[in-house]
Amino acid sequence: MASLNKVMLIGNLVQDPEVRRTSTGVAVSTLRVAVNESYQSKSGERVERAVFLDVDVWDRQAEICQQYLSKGSPVFIEGRLQLDTWEDRETKEKRSRLKVRAERVQFLSSRREGGSRDGDRRDAASASEPSSFKEPLSQSDVDDDVPF
Repeated sequence: MASLNKVMLIGNLVQDPEVRRTSTGVAVSTLRVAVNESYQSKSGERVERAVFLDVDVWDRQAEICQQYLSKGSPVFIEGRLQLDTWEDRETKEKRSRLKVRAERVQFLSSRREGGSRDGDRRDAASASEPSSFKEPLSQSDVDDDVPF
């Protein structure tokens, strides 16, 4: 039987991301994301509401989210659904919670638009570029003696 577990969300952060560490030192951050939903009721009235979701982001991506995102930042998230189950310590009842495990987080605004934590003016998308990235050579940088 075929199956697919894929989630794609666009929303805004409800709070600043905070990174925690597992016992093995792996970074994890839970992003609280509000996704707006609107529809027309039977009476013809436009109804808007927000759906709040928890999104777990792991490793270096969690650290980058903490560095470049803040409350209100718009994000595009690709991931999968994950069901966490546990037993309540006090009531001994079984509990569960459905959340999203992010595979990719894309920033939808630059730091100038979305607000920054430290005033850095770089575009948020450039945070994922490798540090060895070089600008293309301009025509003046190319030697005119190229044999072709």
